Amino acid sequence: MPQHTFTFMGTAAGCGVPSFFCDCPACEEARANPALRRGDCGVMVRGQADEAGRVPTLVIDTPPDARHQLLREDVRRVDEILFTHAHFDHIGGLGEYEYLVQLIQKRTMPVFGSATALSGIAGEFHYMTYCMDLHAMEPFDVHEFDGVRYTACPVTHAPGTYGYLIETPGDEAAGTPGTRVFYASDTARLPEKTAERVRGCDVLAMDATFWKRNWSPDDHHSVQECVEEGLALGAKKIYLTHMCMHYDEPITYAELSRWLEQYEGRAEAALDGMTFAI
Repeated sequence: MPQHTFTFMGTAAGCGVPSFFCDCPACEEARANPALRRGDCGVMVRGQADEAGRVPTLVIDTPPDARHQLLREDVRRVDEILFTHAHFDHIGGLGEYEYLVQLIQKRTMPVFGSATALSGIAGEFHYMTYCMDLHAMEPFDVHEFDGVRYTACPVTHAPGTYGYLIETPGDEAAGTPGTRVFYASDTARLPEKTAERVRGCDVLAMDATFWKRNWSPDDHHSVQECVEEGLALGAKKIYLTHMCMHYDEPITYAELSRWLEQYEGRAEAALDGMTFAI
C-alpha cells in the first residue's frame, strides 16, 4: 500500500507568530529563530510519486500564507482541497490556486466542506467559482482520495465547522494496521458523536489556541484543555496546533516544550513544516 505523509503547513492562530504588532517574548523568540515562526493553520497529505513524478496532494484549508507554505514544501500541484470552515485565516490564500487551475492543471479544482463553509467561500471568492468544483459534505460523510478516507466530523466552533478523521489503509499481507489521524484546527470540547468517532486515534492534532486562560471557551481550547481532552480520548500522540503563544500570558516555545516534558513525548507542540508518515 502507498505510504502517505502528513505535513503541518501552518500552526498558528489567525495573527501568526510573530505578530507584526507584538513584541512579547514569544514573538521575539520567533523573530530571532525562523524555525519557530508560525503561519496560519493548514495541513497537507501526500502520497507517493507515480511514474511521471506526480505526487498525489490534498490540502486542508488555504491560509493567507499558502504561497509561502507551498514554496517551502516544494509543492508544484494540489489535486484537491478540503475546508474546515470559512474564516479568513483558513481561506484567505485560496486566490493563490487560481493560476494553478488556469495555467497548469486546466481543470476545475475539487473543493470539499460543509454547505455553510462552501457558501461563505463562494461569496468571498465569487470571481473564482468558475475554477472550483464544489462538493458539500454532510456530517460524517466520507471522501476518499488516493486511498485515504476523510470523514467530516462536526466540531465546536462556527456553524458548519469540521475536523477531519484521516484514515490510511493497512497492509494485510505485512500485518501492518492503518493509521487514524484526527485534525481539528478550530474547536472547543468536541461534540459527543465526534469524540466517540475519533476515540483511540493514533494521532490527534487539535486546537490549542490559548495558554492558561481561555478567552473563547465556546470556540477554542487552551493548551491545557487540548492535552486533557486528547488524553481522555486515548490518543496515542497529541500535537498542539492553532497556537497563538501570547494569549493570555505569553509563553515561548522553549517554555512550552519544558512544560510538555511531563507527558513524556505523548504531547508535542507542532511546528510549521513538521511532517510524519501515516
